Amino acid sequence: MDDYGKPLYDNLQYCTRCCMPETNEGIVFDEFGICQACQSAEQKIHINWKEREKQLRKIFQHYKNNAGNNYDCIIGISGGKDSTFQLYLLTQIYGMNPLAVTFNHTWYNETGIQNIQNAIEKFNVDHLMFTPAKDLVNKLSKKSLSVIGDICWHCHAGIGSTVVNTAIRYKIPLIVWGESTAHASGRASHFQPVTFDQDYFLKVSSKITAEKMVDENISSQELRPFSSPSKEEYDKAGLKGIFLSDYIFWDDERQMEFVRDVWGWKEHDAEGTYKAYKSSGCDMVGLHDYTKFIKRGFGRATDHASQDVRAGLLTREEGFELAKKFDTQIPKVLDKYLKNTGITKNEFYDILKKQREGKAKNLP
Repeated sequence: MDDYGKPLYDNLQYCTRCCMPETNEGIVFDEFGICQACQSAEQKIHINWKEREKQLRKIFQHYKNNAGNNYDCIIGISGGKDSTFQLYLLTQIYGMNPLAVTFNHTWYNETGIQNIQNAIEKFNVDHLMFTPAKDLVNKLSKKSLSVIGDICWHCHAGIGSTVVNTAIRYKIPLIVWGESTAHASGRASHFQPVTFDQDYFLKVSSKITAEKMVDENISSQELRPFSSPSKEEYDKAGLKGIFLSDYIFWDDERQMEFVRDVWGWKEHDAEGTYKAYKSSGCDMVGLHDYTKFIKRGFGRATDHASQDVRAGLLTREEGFELAKKFDTQIPKVLDKYLKNTGITKNEFYDILKKQREGKAKNLP
């Protein structure tokens, strides 16, 4: 076939190494046409990971020594393979006593709930879960579509705010996350560990403040749980947020196999990609990724294919074929979302197409 191994759109620039197009938010190509995520992946082979792991042990020991009878760290868990692996590392390798916290986006499937329960039982940790009202979630996911161009603002903001606000309430200064932006997107460098602070929360996690979601149907009182503490509150609490992938060589495939085969973590198929273990606990993840495809011309399958090309698991041509097959699929949960929000299918597509920027404006 003449189009085998070629990208879906011939009018976009793609990274010369992976499958990522120029419409990806914040993407930068070097003089060879290589995106920053591929450059970041190269950096990993130049990192002294043994020395980084020593730094991690020092950080953990410091917070252990100062915790007294309190938890020595706090971790957000979703039931995914990453947070399960994080709990394994914290409890089984480093002997930490974490408080596990979950933001319940209300879209969990049975597998996701089972994975959360399995993790907190297997690793014997205390666990808190915050669940917003279902009507509020429907209102926020409707407004989210027109404000940020996907349906998940409540999740983007809620994951970070729930963990951070709980850390302040329980006086637990160390917050432990999994993947940093250096590993996930290349928007940071592996040579300098990323810090999760208020600036990171607003720019990377929530994208916009809770105040901008207030309208005649959504009150500021309802949005209090989604608000980030002020810089002064961050500083007063002495919060420090670290990403384990900045200190340990991060390998999605091997880590998934480990928590699945050894610790009983379960996969669940997700719409819009060929990777069953990515965000598999959420029934709406396929729709979240489909909104990106409509708005930017690529979806979750392109993300996964690009990661697998960098890891040497796929050729670039194989990656493009998988992206074309899965990114373009209309998720079954679209009808559920339209029913919950009262948006029509035409309105759904019109809202997303109006948010296209740059070269994405020329997409069909």
